[in-house]
Amino acid sequence: MLWDLRHLIYKSMKFSLLILCIACCLQITMAQEVFDANRRPKNLSDTALLELVQKQTFRYFWDFAHPVSGMSRERSNKSFGYGDEVVTTGGTGFGIMSVIVATERKWISRDTAAKFLLKMVNFLLKADSYHGVFPHWLNGETGKTIPFSRKDDGADLVETSYLFQGLLCARQYFTGSSSAERELRNRIGWLWNDIEWNWFTKGGEEVLYWHWSPNNGWAMNFPVRGFNECLIMYVLAASCPNERYSVPSSVYHRGWAQSDFFKNGKEFYGIRLPLGFDYGGPLFFSHYSFLGLNPKGLKDRYADYWEQNRNHTLINREHCVRNPNNYKGYGADCWGLTASDTYSGYAAHSPTEDLGTISPTAALSAFPYTPEYSMQALKHFYFNLGDKIWSEYGFIDAFNETKNWYAKSHLAIDQGPIIVMIENYRTGLLWNLFMSCEEVKKGLNKIGFQSPHITR
Repeated sequence: MLWDLRHLIYKSMKFSLLILCIACCLQITMAQEVFDANRRPKNLSDTALLELVQKQTFRYFWDFAHPVSGMSRERSNKSFGYGDEVVTTGGTGFGIMSVIVATERKWISRDTAAKFLLKMVNFLLKADSYHGVFPHWLNGETGKTIPFSRKDDGADLVETSYLFQGLLCARQYFTGSSSAERELRNRIGWLWNDIEWNWFTKGGEEVLYWHWSPNNGWAMNFPVRGFNECLIMYVLAASCPNERYSVPSSVYHRGWAQSDFFKNGKEFYGIRLPLGFDYGGPLFFSHYSFLGLNPKGLKDRYADYWEQNRNHTLINREHCVRNPNNYKGYGADCWGLTASDTYSGYAAHSPTEDLGTISPTAALSAFPYTPEYSMQALKHFYFNLGDKIWSEYGFIDAFNETKNWYAKSHLAIDQGPIIVMIENYRTGLLWNLFMSCEEVKKGLNKIGFQSPHITR
């Protein structure tokens, strides 16, 4: 009788374990289920499509964030030997702005977002920095510098500026009274106050230098002059809250605004380009600095920045429409040349450096400037090409129909602007946050900008 009871219990336990194992296997199978682009939702309104693209792309910065630091990984694939620990300073700034969008749209809770960003900021407080400036790459677990190149193993002022464009938006957004939000604001302030902008004038030159390393000093020797993706660095330098580390306005006017490729004024495809390289260069020039910096009504003695960015975009699109190189796929609904992966590695695509590679981020991050044309491209990318270029993290980095090549990668610096600039088109959220910073208003005034968002 006792034996029968024990036998019954044993059989019951075996059955329970079997059920548990089956359940676990099912969970694993479901978790490992391969993403199928062919099952993507169809028959979407324009608004629903924008929402889906933003939300799906956000997964890159949330699901794929580094588990220790919360910072954004450089890329989703392991090309170029990056490894699992490389996180990107500038891409993380774009990721922070994406978290704000996700919070505002209630994809994640406000408390969850604040705690996530606080973890990131606490990590940055202990991570390697040089005169308050972070390197291009960090080890996402240890916070130690990972060299971007042999001599680029120290401070990267441009990437740090992208990071702080995001951090300042976070400080302006998370204004609640919870301990997480209070600590987040305070600690962002500590980091912001610690940046020694004047150090990067290399002893008082009237220009900012991109790099400095304790091992290699100024060996990279890269004074940053415009017009390119680095305007935000000069705006933030002018906005420095710590008088000890501030730079004079002459650094902007005699550094940034003095180069052979700053003023332009010529027409390309019948469209006037105020600043920059002939044909405008890659489209990220009109994206990265303007994720927070609102170009609407933004002017200085050199240009109207709305005109600059819109015309830059129109020239880029018109080149793809005319398609002088006869690449497959190019047209009114398939355009956008910027820096991205390509079939032969990585390249800064533009009308003067056209390899036949289209990068979805180029047209989609231009939504504020060319909404009708960007929507045309978005619908083509999603509905017509989606089986090849839509993924678990939104659109792949790039594709080339002439070469029948489709990237297996996503890059933080390309995914982030899609979310942020679509949101700026829809609500102006990040523009409003960044332009609400008192330091930024003072900085823009200091170097002679006009904007509806600042007063003299």
